[in-house]
Amino acid sequence: MKTAELPAYAPMLAARWPAAFSDPGWAFEVKWDGVRAVATWDGSELDLRSRTGRPIGPVYPELDQLAGLEPCVLDGEIVAFDDEGRPSFGRLQQRGTTPVPINFMAFDLLYLGAPLLDEPWTVRRSRLTELALPAPFFVPDPVLGEGEALWAGIVDKGLEGMVAKRLDSAYRPGERSPMWRKIARIDQVRAVVGGYLPGEGGRTSTFGSLLLGLVDDEGLRYIGSVGTGFSSTTLQAIRGALDELEIDRSPFLSELDLPVGARFIEPSLVALVEFKEWTRAGKLRAPSFKGFTDDEWSTTTWAEEGPPAP
Repeated sequence: MKTAELPAYAPMLAARWPAAFSDPGWAFEVKWDGVRAVATWDGSELDLRSRTGRPIGPVYPELDQLAGLEPCVLDGEIVAFDDEGRPSFGRLQQRGTTPVPINFMAFDLLYLGAPLLDEPWTVRRSRLTELALPAPFFVPDPVLGEGEALWAGIVDKGLEGMVAKRLDSAYRPGERSPMWRKIARIDQVRAVVGGYLPGEGGRTSTFGSLLLGLVDDEGLRYIGSVGTGFSSTTLQAIRGALDELEIDRSPFLSELDLPVGARFIEPSLVALVEFKEWTRAGKLRAPSFKGFTDDEWSTTTWAEEGPPAP
């Protein structure tokens, strides 16, 4: 039986920032390469929600309770680590086909006895640190002021990036706020899958690449294709989904720059893709597939995910 009715919160998002910096008014944290989640503990049951609000508790049964704690709401990231101890979204995607241990890296506290949203980050973080969270929940240590020192370690260990947070920042659910900044070492984009190219050679039975796009004011804008980063298992699974979603019309704004032989699907899948850089023509250079997210395709926009303004 529930002991408390707690509010539902969408996670606060960080604005993109071009480079690492140091500032005594900011705290700096590792940017975890996992699944963002809000964990709501009502005193007897844990409700786990993705960034879009989808229930994901059954996917992560290890995160089933916070016994002994008073009702609270945590913001954090579900993370799996690779063989070198680095967070790996790809490893996390293997759950369901192979056992993959996970952790919940809690980095903010939104509710504890009462809402904490208007409290500064320093107060929320202090209250979070005082909680006796049981494994596999952990509270990673932030770095205060010395962002460039943390960045050097991130580069040395090959991690994804860093998040900077103003010490006086309130928590604004669902907003992308300049009070939080994300600095990426590895560029990533969430992109809509609007089609694919048939496979050749060893991929004849699956596909060659996925055609990607971002939503702008007029429709789905083509940003390139991704043909690497797939395992044999994911190739087969994705091909099954492509067959179910195939349509006879292009969902993209223009077919002029689409590859010859393209086949199209209903634009409902959102892929997470790593890439080297944006070209001047607004296409991805050297993209590599990491997995699918649960983002709503219509919210995966050029304004949010496209190249930063010069």
